[in-house]
Parts: sequence; C-alpha cells; structure tokens
Amino acid sequence: QVQLVESGGGLVQAGGSLRLSCAASGRTFSDYAMGWFRQAPGKEREFVAAISRGGKNTDYPDSVKGRFTISRDNAKITAYLQMNSLKPEDTAVYYCAARLSSWGLISTNGHDYNYWGQGTQVTVSS
Repeated sequence: QVQLVESGGGLVQAGGSLRLSCAASGRTFSDYAMGWFRQAPGKEREFVAAISRGGKNTDYPDSVKGRFTISRDNAKITAYLQMNSLKPEDTAVYYCAARLSSWGLISTNGHDYNYWGQGTQVTVSS
C-alpha cells in the first residue's frame, strides 16, 4: 500500500504558474506509475497527466499539453506537476494517483489507479 499527499495548490492569476507535489510513503515508489487528475465543481474527474515508473513515458490531454509537465523523482519518492500559462478553466481540485504497473506503462483512466491522495485546490483568477 502507498499513501499520497499533495501540496502546492493555491490561488494564482491567469497566465501564472504553480508546481504541485505528490509525496508518497509506504511501498516502493518506483513500483508505481503515477497520474494527476482534477475535478471541478459539477464536473466529472478529468485526466491531466501520467508518467511511467521510470519517468520515460508521459501522456497529457490536449487541454494541458504544452502547458503542464509531469515528472517524478524516485529517490525523493515524489511526483510533480508543473503548471504554466494557467487558465481560469484549470480551476479544480487536483489529485495524484498511483498504479501498480509494469515498467513503461501508463494509463489515462482513473479506474486503473489503486491509490489516491486527498487533493489540493488550484484556483486561477481571470
């Protein structure tokens, strides 16, 4: 089992940047592919980014591609989401998730993930 704790959320103006962190504890962090998802009020959970166990493979939806970057530091057992050029429509609670996975694989489907953090609020003002 792995526990996940997100941090780094907050209020930022449109065009600004934030970096979210997801600190893990428990089982070996490098056993897990990681993902970031978000959920805005009244909307379904949305895939934001995913990264494979070793960090070589990543994926993003078109809505954030070129603006968001997912990364991980297995030595620090932490995953990150760098968010640049933020827009008001990026406002949501952001969750990190972990999935026991074969090397190199990633998933954009939240149902594939075994563990979730509690979420961190990101608010982008116009």
